[in-house]
Amino acid sequence: MDATYITETVVPLLLEFFFILIGFQLFYTAYRVLRQKNHPARLGTALFWTLLGILFAGGNILPPVFSGILLMGIGVSTLLKQVKLGHVEVNTEQEQEIHAKRFRNKIFVPAILLALTAVLIAQLTPFGGQVGIGTAAVLSLIVAMVLFGAGPKLMIDESDRMVQQVGTTGILPQLLAALGVLFTTAGVGEVIADLISGFVPKGNPLIGVIAYVLGMVIFTMIMGNAFAAFTVITAGIGIPFVMAQGADPVVAGALAMTAGFCGTLMTPMAANFNALPAALLEMKNPNGVIKAQTPMALLLIVVHIVLMYVWAF
Repeated sequence: MDATYITETVVPLLLEFFFILIGFQLFYTAYRVLRQKNHPARLGTALFWTLLGILFAGGNILPPVFSGILLMGIGVSTLLKQVKLGHVEVNTEQEQEIHAKRFRNKIFVPAILLALTAVLIAQLTPFGGQVGIGTAAVLSLIVAMVLFGAGPKLMIDESDRMVQQVGTTGILPQLLAALGVLFTTAGVGEVIADLISGFVPKGNPLIGVIAYVLGMVIFTMIMGNAFAAFTVITAGIGIPFVMAQGADPVVAGALAMTAGFCGTLMTPMAANFNALPAALLEMKNPNGVIKAQTPMALLLIVVHIVLMYVWAF
């Protein structure tokens, strides 16, 4: 099959299929919420998952204005605190212990298979990383159902439980990535480039790499997520001060993204990574997770600078 045909025709169809699958799972979650008579915010929560399901399943054919209206509806329902966790069925500690003794390390097989399959598809085929992740997710789900003897009903019920427990934070990476695009379109990257050019000389790859890595770390700490920081910092620092000096954009871009995650480890803005675990673990210090992660994050920042300077040039 021709590579151009795959990237221009097959890949969009596959991605649309994965988005539709996600949309139907969200519709099922909305249905389950509506069935809970004692849910603290039944209508608002069901509306949230329904609107999000429409965006996933039909976003490709919806007019942009209509998609924007749905997104505003999602935002309003969240702002008014109408999206809440209802009753979800979970195994008792005794049941969890029985399953743990029965399956042991087999529980890691689907996760490892997902990662390996996604990497292999992304690296060895023209389908790319997005199709790789979607295909790997479906394949690992099928393997998990066979491995653990789970039927379709249990599969969608457990998926519903995960969706409800993750809640509104599940769409945070997408919103932050979109925010990064908006910042770039608004010219924030150009403003940052102008500021950086005042004290970072062009033509010095090492200083450019340091500015790129630290820029990703600092902006990620401000935004709370590397997705939002990546487009802005890459446009403002990465392209003019690193890639324009001859750096490999693939290597530099990949390392810049993971450098941003070093900032995620050190900021309370990344609530789903740092504040939520502290609350779940009932830690006395709400910043205990950040304090534990900061030394490793600082070390990894240095490692990223060295790797980008050595590998990208």
